[in-house]
Amino acid sequence: MKKYCFDMSGVSAPLELMPPDIHVTMWAKVEAILASGGVAVTKEIYDEMTHIPGSIGDCIRNNEAKLVLEVEQDGWDWRTYVEHVARMQLAYENVISEYNGNRKDTVGLNDISIIALAKTLGLPVVSMEATLKQVSEKKKRIPEICALEGVAHYDFSEFLRKAGIKL
Repeated sequence: MKKYCFDMSGVSAPLELMPPDIHVTMWAKVEAILASGGVAVTKEIYDEMTHIPGSIGDCIRNNEAKLVLEVEQDGWDWRTYVEHVARMQLAYENVISEYNGNRKDTVGLNDISIIALAKTLGLPVVSMEATLKQVSEKKKRIPEICALEGVAHYDFSEFLRKAGIKL
């Protein structure tokens, strides 16, 4: 059962801060959640995540079918997802990096895809992006878009708490 949608930074940044050779038990529990199908990602986010090294990356690559929800795949409401993506791309066009010369403190199309997936599934997004100190019409990141869309946003520590993972 899906419980979380992960952005790439939701895994990659914690790996840098909490290496798996030191935090063995914690990462084993995260791997178990990934391998059980508890995480949903878009194909775009999955493709980014395949570059994660080590056993976490191996777990991601070995569980593609459990992680990725594809458009036109049976078993989920992909039509609503497509509608959310299209609407969000228009609504947030001025803060999508691919549309504004990669301006700092904006979201990418992949970020929009994971927020749309989370909104469709009614799940939180896990990312390590912090809320901006000064939000504007030209600068919004994942936490701000999640708030505007009514989607919960967790950093990795909040994910660990919600998942009941203790060190």
